[in-house]
Amino acid sequence: RNQEFSMGLEANAYSFSDVGGSTNIIMRASQYRKGGRVSYASANRSYRGRVIGTYNSGLSSNGWAYSVLLARRFGKEGFQEGTIYKANSFFASVEKKLNKKHSLNFTAFYTPNHRGKTTAITEEVKELKGIKYNPNWGNQDGDLRNSKMKTVEEPIFMFNHYWSINSKTIVNTNLGYQFGKIGNTRIDNGGTRLIEVDGQETYIGGARNPYPNYYQKLPSYFLRFENPTAYDYQLAYLAEQQFLNDGQLDWSAIYQANKIVKESGGNSIYAIQEDRMDDTQFTVNSILSSQISESISLNASLNYRSLKSENFAEVKDLLGGTGYLDVDYFAEGVNNTVVGDVAQSDLQNRNRIVTEGDRYKYNYELNANVISGFAQGQFKYRKIDIYTAVSFSQTAYQRNGLFENGNYPGNLSLGKSEKLSFTNFGGKVGATYKISGRHITTLNTGYYTKAPSLRNSFSNARQSNAVVIGLESEKIQELDVSYLYRSPIVKARLTGYYNTIKDQTEINFFFTESAQGYEDGNAFVQEVITGINTRRIGAELGVEAQITPTLKLKAATAFGQYVYTNNPNEYLTSDDFEGPLSFGDGTTKLKDYHIAGGPERAYQLGFEYSDPDFWWVGLTGNYFSNAYIDVSNLRRSDAFTFDKDGQPFNDYNPEVAKTLLKQEKFDDYVLVNIVGGKSWRVKNYFVGFFAVIGNVLDKTYKTGGFEESRYADYRSLQEESNRETPVFGSRYFFGSGITYYLNFYVRF
Repeated sequence: RNQEFSMGLEANAYSFSDVGGSTNIIMRASQYRKGGRVSYASANRSYRGRVIGTYNSGLSSNGWAYSVLLARRFGKEGFQEGTIYKANSFFASVEKKLNKKHSLNFTAFYTPNHRGKTTAITEEVKELKGIKYNPNWGNQDGDLRNSKMKTVEEPIFMFNHYWSINSKTIVNTNLGYQFGKIGNTRIDNGGTRLIEVDGQETYIGGARNPYPNYYQKLPSYFLRFENPTAYDYQLAYLAEQQFLNDGQLDWSAIYQANKIVKESGGNSIYAIQEDRMDDTQFTVNSILSSQISESISLNASLNYRSLKSENFAEVKDLLGGTGYLDVDYFAEGVNNTVVGDVAQSDLQNRNRIVTEGDRYKYNYELNANVISGFAQGQFKYRKIDIYTAVSFSQTAYQRNGLFENGNYPGNLSLGKSEKLSFTNFGGKVGATYKISGRHITTLNTGYYTKAPSLRNSFSNARQSNAVVIGLESEKIQELDVSYLYRSPIVKARLTGYYNTIKDQTEINFFFTESAQGYEDGNAFVQEVITGINTRRIGAELGVEAQITPTLKLKAATAFGQYVYTNNPNEYLTSDDFEGPLSFGDGTTKLKDYHIAGGPERAYQLGFEYSDPDFWWVGLTGNYFSNAYIDVSNLRRSDAFTFDKDGQPFNDYNPEVAKTLLKQEKFDDYVLVNIVGGKSWRVKNYFVGFFAVIGNVLDKTYKTGGFEESRYADYRSLQEESNRETPVFGSRYFFGSGITYYLNFYVRF
C-alpha cells in the first residue's frame, strides 16, 4: 500500500524512470500504520479464494518496528478451464532505529506461485468449445491435471541502511539478494529408440502430438483439399464429434503408449519437460536525497547488479517409463534417417539416458553485470518548477554453454561466448508552470538509450553462442504535455504524448513451411528482427466532477496511434541449415502496421455514490476500439513473394496480396462494471466488504492474438484464405465473460 508512482519521465527521487513511469514500494517497517488486517476474498478470475493476514507493530519506544504478512490464493480453476492456482505469500520487515541519524531495516519476501496455463486458440476451436476452453488439461484417475504448469519460487532478501547526515540530506544504501527458479512444464513427445543400420546410428520413434487441439485432429484438417470428398467430410465430422464430446488431454493414452514401449525394452516416448530458469541476482544501490536550499533539491543514485541465470530443460516426469533418450529425433526430420552427431544434445555425453531430475536437451548460463546511476536537480519557485536529470549505464552480457550441441560443435555452443558490452546514457528535463491555483501546465521530455535485453542478445541461446547480427542499444525519445484544472467541484487533466523507440530487437521461435530457398522450406527457425522503429502518439483526457457531497461523475478518453515506422531487418537461423537465411533485401515490410498490445482508443463514463452511512456504489461503462492482431513478420518479408525454389510466383497478384496481408482489426466492444461496498465500526474494529462485478453484459471480445507463420508465402496463404476454415488460422486470446470479486475484511 505504501507506493510512490511517477508517471512517464516526470521527476522522482529514486531513479531516472522509463516510458511507463516508475513505482517505488516502501517496505520500511516503521512506515506502516500500526495495526492488523485480516481479509477473505472469493472470485472467479485467476483464482477462487484468497486469505490475507497482516500486522504492523509501529515504532516502539526502544526503536524497534516490524511488519508481517501471510497470504494464500487458491482454486482448481479460474475463469478458464484447468487453470489450477496455488500461491502463497510471506513478507517480513524488521527495523531498528539506532539513533537519530541511523536506522537499519531487513526485509524478506517469498511468493511461491504454481498455476496451470492456458493458450491462444483459433477461431475454429473457439466456435466448437467456447472462450473458456483450455486444451492443456485432462482427467487422470479422476483428478484434473494440467500439462503446462508455471512455477515461480524466487525469495528476495534486502538490507537497508538509512543515514540522515543532517536535517536536509539522507542516504539510503541497500543490498539485495534474489535466488530461486521459474519453471514451465509441457509434454515432450520426441522420445526415440537407438538402433544400428550397417554399423551406423539411427533413431526411430517420435510420438504423435498428444494435445487435443493439434491441427491434425481438427475438422479443418480433413477439409483442407480444394474439392473434399464425401469420405473427407465423414472424417471431419468424426473429428468434430470427438472434439466436442471430449477435446481434453488423454493422460491414460499417454501412459499406455509409454507402457507398451517399456514392455518391449524401450524408453519413454512421452515425458514431462520443465523449462527452467534458475536466477541468482545480487544488487547494491545507494540513493542520495538532499535539500540544498528552500528552492533546490538534489537526487542521485548509484547501482550495481550482477545476474547469473541458469537455463536448462529438466525431466519432470517420465509418465510411467524408465528413462528418456537425450537426442533430437527431429534433427534430420525424416524417419529412419542416419543422423550421427547432429542429433546429440551434448556431444560430451552421447546417447545419454536421462531420468527424472536430470538436465537434458539444453543447458547454459547467461551472465549480466550492470552499473548504472543518475543525478537529478529540482528547482521549485512560486510560479514554476523545473527539473533536469542525466543517467548512465554500463552493461555486459555473456553466455556460457554447458552442453556441446551436435549441430554447433566446439565453442559454437560449449564454453563462453564473446562478451557483449553496451554503454548507455540519457537526459531529461521538465517543467510545471502554475498559471493560477486552478490552472497548471506541465511538460516532460527526454532522450535516452537502453541496452537490449539479455534474452534478445543471442539468436539461439538454447543451442549456440551465436550473437544477434546488428545488435544495438535502443534509442528512446519521449515528450508529453499536460494541462490540469482543479476547482472544488471539477478536476480535469488533458495530456498529449509522443514517443519513438529505435533499434529494438525481437526473436521469435516457430516451425514454418515457408523458409523459401531452403530445400522444401520446412524448418524450425529462430526469426531475428533488428532495427525495429516504432512511434506512439496520442492524447488522454480525464474529468471528475463532485456534483453533490455524495455523488461523483467521472469520464475519461484515450486516443492514440501506435505504429511501426520502418522496415526492420530480418533473418532466420536454424539447425536445419547453415548460416543465416534472409529473403530479398533482408527486411520485413512492417512500416505503417499497427503495434499489437491493446486498444488504441478507449472511452469511459461512470458515477460513484458515497453514502454518509458508510456504503458506496459505482458504475462505469467502457468502450474500446482500434485493437489489432500481432502480424507475422515472415509474411511481410520477400519470402512471401517467392516460391520454395527461390523463384518469384508466376501467378502473383498484387491486389490479392494486399488483401492477404491486411492487418486484422478486432471488433469494438463495451464493458460495464459495477463496484460497491460498506464498512462498520464495532468498538475498536473496522469491518467491511467490497464487491466488483466485471463485464456485467457478459460480452465476448478479443484481448489479443497473433498470425501464424507456418504458412508465410503468397500461394499457401491464398489457399488458406479460400478454405472455409483455415488449417493454420490466427490464434486469439479472449477476455473473461462476467466475473465477480468479493472481499470481506476486519481491521484492528
